[in-house]
Amino acid sequence: MREIIELINEMSPYLLLGFLLAGVMHAFVPATLYRRYLGGRSFRSVFNAAMLGIPLPLCSCGVIPTAMSLRREGASRGATVSFLIATPQTGVDSIIATYSLMGLPFALVRPLVALVTALLGGCLVNLTDKETAPAFSSSAAGEVADSSSGSLWQKVERALHYAFVEMMQDIGRWLLLGLVIAGLITVFVPDSFFALFADNSLLSMLLVLTFAVPMYLCATGSIPIAMALMLKGLSPGTALVLLMAGPAVNAASMLVISKVMGRRTLFFYLLSIVSGAVGFGLVVDWLLPREWFTAHLEVIQQCCHTAPAYFNVGCSLLLVALLVNAFVRRYRHKGACACCHTEGKESDANCEAAAGAVARTLVVHIKGMSCNHCRTNVERAIASLPEVDEVQVELSSGKAVITGSPDKEALRQAVESLGFEVSFLG
Repeated sequence: MREIIELINEMSPYLLLGFLLAGVMHAFVPATLYRRYLGGRSFRSVFNAAMLGIPLPLCSCGVIPTAMSLRREGASRGATVSFLIATPQTGVDSIIATYSLMGLPFALVRPLVALVTALLGGCLVNLTDKETAPAFSSSAAGEVADSSSGSLWQKVERALHYAFVEMMQDIGRWLLLGLVIAGLITVFVPDSFFALFADNSLLSMLLVLTFAVPMYLCATGSIPIAMALMLKGLSPGTALVLLMAGPAVNAASMLVISKVMGRRTLFFYLLSIVSGAVGFGLVVDWLLPREWFTAHLEVIQQCCHTAPAYFNVGCSLLLVALLVNAFVRRYRHKGACACCHTEGKESDANCEAAAGAVARTLVVHIKGMSCNHCRTNVERAIASLPEVDEVQVELSSGKAVITGSPDKEALRQAVESLGFEVSFLG
């Protein structure tokens, strides 16, 4: 338990700063900026997608519907893959957190690897893709309010809510899981366990890939795990493989990409991430001084044996309070209907009654949403359909209440194009 508390005390100031910067980007950067420069099967569109995705604080579950939404609005397939690869590997919050625990070299290498692997994957897809990108859907962009609109105070309020409520709801549990795993590794895994891999970087990287690829790791939550493995003797290059491949790939994202974009796109997606992570990992181990990547860990170990600063303790308490608030807000109405706030079969009956009483109200259930970015993209996709006046989607229950009379088949296609499943109630 002490090891987990020490990690939280070390990371908390940087995590709070990273969350705040992510909120500022969300509230003050126009959403149209992320849609405008991604069309066409050119290197420029792939590069733009990577550069736009690297600072965005999106996890691998949230990036899927966001990327599919960009695809529907005119992004080329290569640009979409580039965005899919670059975005979950980094983010302004994870880069700052990487610096706090693992030092400046790791903080610089992470976005560089993300950029190179995204360019590789996007260009490979463009070279083999003969399909023309879909036309830009101006109505879809125009009918949903841009998050950067409104007065200065509204933007500040939106930034704080996004940073300290929505983002913490999305990645808080994965961050805590990463801290717990790191603490367990530190306490229960003997130093001699990884001695077999100390002089074999490639073997240790393949071992890490075996566990990192199918499981879910967010970019920030992977940091304490990578640090704990390095403290047990694994090489910096192996830690880099975990930092890059873990957040970018998991079983759920692979299934969605295969379903929505095809197996060939999935192959290039995986090839780029795995080859890029392993290639740069070998460069770090074989060509760069090890001291660049281990010096900061020695400082962290020394700090762990001293009393933490009051500022760090205060930031940790604030972080824990914000996480508790986010979890309570998310799960307070879990299982409740978005329109009547009742649960179970009673919820479905009430929704059907409401749909019958108000002819222009449609209630559907959407399966597969896991974060607020998923919910937002579903709302945008549905709101862009003809005959839709208003839509409200509840993340915890998966219920969507639609005011209007949209075509059901068009509604199904709009939701499934983002990688989710839809079923109609009643």
